[in-house]
Amino acid sequence: MADRFYKLHVAGCTRSLPILNVTDSLAIAGFIMLGDPDLTLACAKALAKKVPANTDIILTAETKGIPLAADLARELGMERYVVARKSVKAYMENAIWVEDISITTKGVQNLCLDGVDVDRIKGKNVLLLDDVISTGGSMKALAELTEKAGGTVIGEACVLAEGDAAKRNDILFLEPLPLFEAQK
Repeated sequence: MADRFYKLHVAGCTRSLPILNVTDSLAIAGFIMLGDPDLTLACAKALAKKVPANTDIILTAETKGIPLAADLARELGMERYVVARKSVKAYMENAIWVEDISITTKGVQNLCLDGVDVDRIKGKNVLLLDDVISTGGSMKALAELTEKAGGTVIGEACVLAEGDAAKRNDILFLEPLPLFEAQK
């Protein structure tokens, strides 16, 4: 159980995030949008103002980006968004996949698209979306998946840019999120 917390102010909402060790030297503030519809909708409304006008479709990774993608697509008047799944499912035909390494996921995971979603991305301007960008590993995997599917990445967006990601000028984000030293 966390004994340290970070007070986050984003999109008119305030949340107290637990600070959790992820390695012996690094700790992060645990930002979880899942199950928080007020926060998710407020962030989607704020992000909608920053999205490039020529965005055709939103691509996010399973799981935490899904409610944000749904609300953002709705705000932008889009009929659909695409979710890169963490494994190939039995119903998928002509699936494509890439490997993803993220600081919040232990080990390597796959991100994959069903052939139907590949067709939705092919020839389209794609906005990559996640709740947090930190090292950029998940975004790199989503960009590779977009390229394999024949789409063009026109932007990367997130609610929070963590650590050095907040210094980047090539991503859209609402607020920076600091990294912390791990406590023993």
